[in-house]
Amino acid sequence: MFPSQTILTDLFNIGQHQEQIPWQPFRLGVEIYPLCQGQDTLAQLALLRYQPGAAVPHHRHPGFEHILVLWGAQEDDHGRYPAGTLTLNPPGSQHRVASSGGCIVLIGWEKPVEILEPR
Repeated sequence: MFPSQTILTDLFNIGQHQEQIPWQPFRLGVEIYPLCQGQDTLAQLALLRYQPGAAVPHHRHPGFEHILVLWGAQEDDHGRYPAGTLTLNPPGSQHRVASSGGCIVLIGWEKPVEILEPR
């Protein structure tokens, strides 16, 4: 069963009203606001909020991942992505993700990531 309709407005100014969102713990320094999950799949769409200095360890994507930076900036092994950047990570790609100043992203993934041992 899917929840009732969810409507989010003013996403490109989300930093100004981020405290109105019912964030849930996700990883150390990272919170999640789930939007939807596939009924028969592991696919998920969510907002993630990174506190300044938060990071996700080196991981691999078994499926596609799509990230739209809405506020702040996110960094990974390949670069820094300010608000308005859309990143598409294909199956098999690997990286570490962090945000030195904090950020909020809209993220969709086909399958949960696989955390890898530190390199």
